[in-house]
Amino acid sequence: MQRRTFLTLAAAAAADAALPRQARAAVPKPYSWDASPPMNDGAAFVRWMQENRGEDPRYLRARFERFQNMVGHVDLWEARNKRAFLMVPREEFCQPGSRAVIYDVNYHDIGFGVTITGPRVVGRMTSSIDVKMGEKVLEIGTGSGYQSAYLSNLTDKVWTIEIIKPLAARTRGVYDALIERGYTEYKVINSKNADGYFGWEEAAPFDKIIVTCGIDHIPPPLLQQLKTGGIMVIPIGPPGAQHILKVVKDAGAGTQVAVKRSDIYNGRPVPFVPFTKLDGEAIKGTHFQR
Repeated sequence: MQRRTFLTLAAAAAADAALPRQARAAVPKPYSWDASPPMNDGAAFVRWMQENRGEDPRYLRARFERFQNMVGHVDLWEARNKRAFLMVPREEFCQPGSRAVIYDVNYHDIGFGVTITGPRVVGRMTSSIDVKMGEKVLEIGTGSGYQSAYLSNLTDKVWTIEIIKPLAARTRGVYDALIERGYTEYKVINSKNADGYFGWEEAAPFDKIIVTCGIDHIPPPLLQQLKTGGIMVIPIGPPGAQHILKVVKDAGAGTQVAVKRSDIYNGRPVPFVPFTKLDGEAIKGTHFQR
């Protein structure tokens, strides 16, 4: 069964690779925040997504199987986050050669020396910040665009920063092409090319911040731009062995800020690409302090 599924997805990936993004099917029904696919039956989910989103059933089956696995491993635990995961076509945010395996647990290369994070890690990080409708969310490290697409199904206020200029341009093009096809939820994504260490000051403060690159400390500008009571998730630690911390910013005594930290994987390290920095127009080194 697994062999047949892989071959089917591989055939779908080959067919998709032959089509420009704009030529793929348009979404048949307008996006609605109130609409949610079935979550307890795979066949019903596939039918609903075909009727409402016009997506390929071969990828939909793989998405639902990964969804069930993520719920079982407590990477998703709240209805809105479950819905958000199911509504995002992850296969649209990877390279054509990765589409056949894009719902497995691995990270996949997207060019420029960076990867698309595995779905279980994305699900747990996003669930941990518990995004509510109307909250302002900042993502550091746009990458493939998948994380912000996920966030756009949770709130109508999303900002994302990518340091690699050609990758930022390519991903913005992916969003715009999908918006043309009817994924109008992606209109809420504000994106720019910049050094994410310094956040997005003119759009601050943010209710939630999600950092998708590893560093050995919490960047002070990001903590400053996080609202009191806000939550950040960020991979902290040495290169290749970070711990994903949930950071809650509270008011301390007087003008002090109290920061509460917890490890969303209970001490298990998770590798991330490094938090690089800009020197003028060029990317040189990282923001690691050690």
